[in-house]
Amino acid sequence: MSENKLIKEIISKKIFAVIGSFRNEQKVAYKIFRKLTAKGYKVYPINPTMKEIDGVMCYPSLSELPEKPEVVNIVTPPQVSLEIVKQCKEIGIQYIWLQPGAENEEVIDYCRKNNLKVVYGSCIMLNT
Repeated sequence: MSENKLIKEIISKKIFAVIGSFRNEQKVAYKIFRKLTAKGYKVYPINPTMKEIDGVMCYPSLSELPEKPEVVNIVTPPQVSLEIVKQCKEIGIQYIWLQPGAENEEVIDYCRKNNLKVVYGSCIMLNT
């Protein structure tokens, strides 16, 4: 599947999880959370050290969400991203968006070898 087709497929989904730091409005994860929410997506913020983001409950992990997201947007260092994509495979989440800086070859290879549909090297905010 071409990257453009995959991007279109991902942005047609309705339920997202965004994993990263939401400490302040300058953080990329926070900006993505706000933009996706404003566009009408259902967005679950995930960060084990935070309780809420703008009045929305923040969850400590993917496994603690009340429903399975269709897409996971990852804004973490690559070593953390690898653990997250492994969780995605275990839970059965097929669509992964690795924000620039969240990926490395090991993470991308894991996604490909495990048939996860992954976008990397592009910011989701430029495509929604």
